[in-house]
Amino acid sequence: MSSAPPALPPSPPSASSSGGSRTGDAPWGGEAALLLLSAASGAADAFVFLCVGQVFAGVMTGNLVLLGASAAGAGEDGVALKVVVALGTYFCGAAAAALMAGRWGYRVPALLGVEVVLLGAAAALWGLELVSSYGDRLGLLSLVAVAMGVQGRVRVTPTNYFTGTLTSLAGRVALRKLRGGDGWVLGRLAAVVAGAAVAALAERWWSPGAALGAVVMAAGALALETVWGRGGRLRPDRRKPRPDRGNPAGAA
Repeated sequence: MSSAPPALPPSPPSASSSGGSRTGDAPWGGEAALLLLSAASGAADAFVFLCVGQVFAGVMTGNLVLLGASAAGAGEDGVALKVVVALGTYFCGAAAAALMAGRWGYRVPALLGVEVVLLGAAAALWGLELVSSYGDRLGLLSLVAVAMGVQGRVRVTPTNYFTGTLTSLAGRVALRKLRGGDGWVLGRLAAVVAGAAVAALAERWWSPGAALGAVVMAAGALALETVWGRGGRLRPDRRKPRPDRGNPAGAA
């Protein structure tokens, strides 16, 4: 008399069946936080470009291009120094966030809290009209660039550089391999545009509030990560990188 084969243990529910997102957050709270961070990035870059002048706080590829153009004599005077400051302070922000998350065990809300404080300080300096000289503008740029460097390390999913994201999405469209979460990818791209538009409109109609949009959006992401993300369970450096991060040549 043959015995029945032993029952197999139930397989764990997948992210799609359980309603969880690929980022390991709440079903929609984590993705909504990424949308807000993307919008904050667009707002911060637009603010810096319009108010500091011809430089970005988070798009370092664009800054490298500006540095090359400035070296060839193009652009406004002093752009090269602004770009160098942006590159250096962004590097410091990203390095500090890597240490906070990877070595000291800080969770996502703590990193976002640092970003909000930095963006808030920049918004206060600008709103109170305390930025009057070229050196003051470099200090303002440094605050925002450090904040964007911190944001760049908050999640594996990029929220302040999108060339790889767009390249990866284009590859999936061409190969007809769209994923269920690609709607959120389009949403992040649209959020950057919306955030930049908010900052540009504020700069045009109420210049002292031009930096407030980035602060409000980053604070909203902090609230979502705290409430729905349960304190940021995953550390940024402990997860497998996504294909749309880093070198876009292999993104598709």
